[in-house]
Amino acid sequence: MTGQVLASWSEGPARRAILDYVHQATTPGTAFVEPADRIATFDNDGTLWVEQPLPPQFDFVFRAWEEEAKADPSLAERQPYKALIERDRAFFEGVATQEPETVATLLEAFARSWAGTTPEEFDARVREWTRTVRDPQFGVPYVELVYRPMLELFDLLRERGFRVFVCSGGGRDFMRVFSEETWGILKEDVIGSAAAYTYTGGGLVRSPELLGGLDLGPGKPEHIFAHTGRLPAFAGGNADVDIEMLTSAAFALLVRHDDDQREYAYTKGAEASLTTAERLGWTVVSMKSDWTTLF
Repeated sequence: MTGQVLASWSEGPARRAILDYVHQATTPGTAFVEPADRIATFDNDGTLWVEQPLPPQFDFVFRAWEEEAKADPSLAERQPYKALIERDRAFFEGVATQEPETVATLLEAFARSWAGTTPEEFDARVREWTRTVRDPQFGVPYVELVYRPMLELFDLLRERGFRVFVCSGGGRDFMRVFSEETWGILKEDVIGSAAAYTYTGGGLVRSPELLGGLDLGPGKPEHIFAHTGRLPAFAGGNADVDIEMLTSAAFALLVRHDDDQREYAYTKGAEASLTTAERLGWTVVSMKSDWTTLF
């Protein structure tokens, strides 16, 4: 992206705080951050793209699980198939707020569903979904619902020597399929919950086991450190499951969904993070007031 720095950001405290921090972190002085330590990490769902009415990855997996349940009716008594068939409202609320126990159930089923497939086979399924499935509210592919202001922030950070990573509770391999063309983030800079792989017969196949646990809550700084050997200097999130990652960073940015005209207005799943932001002095971004353009 070219042109004015943070062009889709309104002039105000959030924009000024970002620019001040980046200037101080990259200018010799007491707040200077060595180039090797300029790590910036960002949540995905609700921070980089829409997460309502459900995080987009769950649209992808729910479609696959509905097909599995039709092919094998015995799955109707197992979670998460049971909740899908019964349209269990409490279950879906847990998905929407990324409740760790619910997400764990989903990711375990996710790992099982694609166990034994190659990376190429899995990538092909995700690419087909990105091309053919549209968001029910906006009527466009989900990959078109990425927040432009966040991409501008990525550009600013890269220009000042930061390495930018996505760190999400969602599936690492799911995000890697579109990370380079959608965010400009290399596959190796995507951190997330992931299946283990086995090298056999001259190629890789997915395992039914998760690798290193869930990338939620305390799992986020744990995964970031395992991946980079460092904790972030700059971190951005939008929900309670991001608190630990934001707390581990020198500069924390919290996106508040308060724009019911251009997107959605909600605080469920973000109550604790908003309280923590006020207590610790994090920079809170109002989608309604701070972003002149969303997508």
